[in-house]
Amino acid sequence: MKILLVDDHVMVRKGLLSILSSEENVKEIKEASSANETIKLLSVFNPDIVIIDLRLGKDDGLDVVKKAKELCKQTKFIVLTSSTKKDDFLRAQEIGVDGYILKEAFIEDIMYAFHVVVRGKKFFDPEMLQYAKAEDDEFKDLTPRERDVLLELSKGCSNIQIAERLYISENTVKKHISSIFSKLGLNHRLEAAVFVNNTVKFGH
Repeated sequence: MKILLVDDHVMVRKGLLSILSSEENVKEIKEASSANETIKLLSVFNPDIVIIDLRLGKDDGLDVVKKAKELCKQTKFIVLTSSTKKDDFLRAQEIGVDGYILKEAFIEDIMYAFHVVVRGKKFFDPEMLQYAKAEDDEFKDLTPRERDVLLELSKGCSNIQIAERLYISENTVKKHISSIFSKLGLNHRLEAAVFVNNTVKFGH
């Protein structure tokens, strides 16, 4: 099995390298610290597993994953990050990552997650799943599309921006917002943003 470690912090890469090198089925491990370096390596290395951080200097790790999934169809992607932000976790799920693990997790937990993904299953940090469950409970009356609209609304997006991001008409956005406000008992956009941010206590 070939593994690619992507993180802009050398110590993180070396720590993972040390841990994974002892695995029997690991044949080769390479490292990358930026988006460009990662994409170049992917085309020639074709790893089985990529473990990647969300923040790569100025680069976005999830953008790298999106491009990488087009290059390497069989590669599995595990996000290893210190971010507990709701938006990051939801984006990672939408993109289709195979794992999402917090760096604060114990080494044993990180290795357990690694083995789960190697076996072809997905692994999401229990802490992140608790956040997602809390959101599900609070927003259970909303349709999946209404949740999408509410998420964009909470980011401060205009109706036009939401329409463009979700590939729907501005008129449809207005209808969704009206329905969302009615179901959640909200009166205006700022209330919606505050409600979303306060309902699920994601980290910094």
